[in-house]
Amino acid sequence: MSKKYFGTDGIRGRVGEYPITPDFMLKLGWAAGMAFRKMGACKVLVGKDTRISGYMFESALEAGLTSAGADVMLLGPMPTPAIAYLARTFQAEAGIVISASHNPHDDNGIKFFSGRGTKLPDELELMIEELLDTPMTVVESSKIGKVSRINDASGRYIEFCKSSVPTNTSFAGLKIVIDCAHGATYKVAPSVFRELGADVVVLSAQPNGLNINDNCGSTHMGPLQAAVLAEQADLGIAFDGDGDRVLMVDHTGAIVDGDELIFIIARDLHERGKLQGGVVGTLMSNLGLELALADLGIPFVRANVGDRYVIAELLERNWQVGGENSGHVVCFNHTTTGDAIIAALQVLMSLKTRGEGLAQTRQSLRKCPQVLINVRFGGGDSPLEHPAVKEASKRVTEAMAGRGRVLLRKSGTEPLVRVMVEGEDETQVRGYAEELAKLVTEVSA
Repeated sequence: MSKKYFGTDGIRGRVGEYPITPDFMLKLGWAAGMAFRKMGACKVLVGKDTRISGYMFESALEAGLTSAGADVMLLGPMPTPAIAYLARTFQAEAGIVISASHNPHDDNGIKFFSGRGTKLPDELELMIEELLDTPMTVVESSKIGKVSRINDASGRYIEFCKSSVPTNTSFAGLKIVIDCAHGATYKVAPSVFRELGADVVVLSAQPNGLNINDNCGSTHMGPLQAAVLAEQADLGIAFDGDGDRVLMVDHTGAIVDGDELIFIIARDLHERGKLQGGVVGTLMSNLGLELALADLGIPFVRANVGDRYVIAELLERNWQVGGENSGHVVCFNHTTTGDAIIAALQVLMSLKTRGEGLAQTRQSLRKCPQVLINVRFGGGDSPLEHPAVKEASKRVTEAMAGRGRVLLRKSGTEPLVRVMVEGEDETQVRGYAEELAKLVTEVSA
């Protein structure tokens, strides 16, 4: 069955436009509470990022969940992976995150985690959707859920992150600039790295509800690049609004993307004899990552775009490391989902072990030129199904004669078509990408 509301990463959209409305969130809380209660006594954790609409949706979800008889534990602003971790440690039936991740403040959304800290299974999402189409009821008064607040949530998560590196680890002498995107990592991330001894300079950690991801964080790397150079720092770390994406900047100001971070982590585990299986990337992963891993004898497979699919592939193969070039990095040897802080710590440990800087250690991966152009379209028929687009894509693929790739896909979270071309010659690749993007724009008009 196809899903009516759930996308690849929960439910997301513009605040005030259905379904990102208070009345829908009330009903969603009730439906989720009813579904989770079928597993017995029900305790649900609710966390959020720093966007202003989080207050409104937190209240609506709380009312819906308690009306279904679920007990609610409020976490306040916390990174998405923290909710996954705390759902496990509190033995809850589920964790809910109110966040639109890297999107601007006028978007919001809902992500769910199971009590094991993993994405909800499809059958449970479908059950919630079925309940959304039924009349809302309220349990008898004596069974209405209770609400409490976990006041030490930040401290618990900070200690968990620190536990992902050896207990005697010290990053003393390392100067780091951290960009928190005015988002959910604004408290915990600086604490983690400072408590491990690093000299930390903090950017974009003054959330006001409206400035999340606003010219900062992993989607706007310019301020971090400038700060690393101005501070003469060893490196910079950029998080997105909800703390499940991480990108880095080396001491020269060059951006280090998710593919490179995955390579650094996987190579370190491989060299220490601790890499279980291979690495899972996505259709967007750079060809250079695949080739660099092959040189080390590390298997590599591609999943569909979206951390949900990367995680599913990792679980099926019983592998540990995977992710996306956007900065979702999964380290299953430490946690159950993409965690930006934990991924950053694993990269720093690799640098420490090798005695290298980030600029030096990334050189073993030579990325192929890859051009990605986002084309906005207004809905209706997918431009990817247009005969002219299909024919052009086939022609470009054949012209590259096995030395490059073409990938056209719809975004799972925004009304965009992503046009990606990858190959050995950057000028040729850019020309092909612009040609295809122009055609997609024309047929979308």
